[in-house]
Amino acid sequence: MKEPTPVIFFNRYTQQLEEEKILGERMLRWVYGTGCGQAALHLLIKRGIFSRLMGLWQDTRRSARSIPDFIRDYEINTDEMLLPPETFRSFNEFFIRELKPGARPICSDPFLALPADGRHRGWQDASAIRAVYVKGQTFNLLALLGNHEELAERFKHGALLLSRLCPVDYHRFHFPASGVPETALRLPGPLASVAPFCLRRRLDWLWHNKRELTLLHTQDIGDVAIIAIGATGVGSIRQTYVPERYTSMGTQQGYFCFGGSTVICLFEPGRIQMDHDLLEQTERGYELYAHFGDHFARRA
Repeated sequence: MKEPTPVIFFNRYTQQLEEEKILGERMLRWVYGTGCGQAALHLLIKRGIFSRLMGLWQDTRRSARSIPDFIRDYEINTDEMLLPPETFRSFNEFFIRELKPGARPICSDPFLALPADGRHRGWQDASAIRAVYVKGQTFNLLALLGNHEELAERFKHGALLLSRLCPVDYHRFHFPASGVPETALRLPGPLASVAPFCLRRRLDWLWHNKRELTLLHTQDIGDVAIIAIGATGVGSIRQTYVPERYTSMGTQQGYFCFGGSTVICLFEPGRIQMDHDLLEQTERGYELYAHFGDHFARRA
């Protein structure tokens, strides 16, 4: 089997290029890189029942036995966690762990906050996206928005932030700006992996996978469309906010159960100016690693 291209990202805090440790890399290579794996993907893995079964296992007490090894192998900073590792009764309880107050300081006006810990890409004009994980793949904004033509027209020339959460990341996501959110619109779909190794082959998993769309109405930057995208192992996208109630920037919106996931934020044209390092690394073909609450743009 052909060796996969390493996943390299730029760490905002170390100011260095780093290689990602990929959970289940061998299995991903088999599923998305071989004929037999592709058959298994379409017959079983991408179907919701597979992720639900995975979720049931991750909710068992026996699954908690893997927590210490996971923390060691992926160098999880336990000092940031609200609860110590030994208190979690299952792996999924650990996976959706909360952080201590102040572990992720929220940037202040006029900046906008990253919605999640993870690896981020940004484009000032969504219509200008020519490549994300590999050249030659077109980004389909209309499909991402559930074929809602009015929304696609409104956001097609606006800024787009793509935040990819690895299984090793803190898996709660937050509002990037202050405003009043609508009730989330559920868009059904399969649950394929959104790891770069997989998206290099089929970017369209981003708009085929199960996802939930929330419109956030803000006072200063217009409407923001926030799309939470599920993936293999993510049987549940849990929205924890109260619809139609004002919420401040950085407030928790929800969380993903076990698995890698993605959050995409869309902004109306001319409303924000993205940070230089985010645009620069995206242009260079790298994701920018940064924490939830850190800035990624300012009001235009």
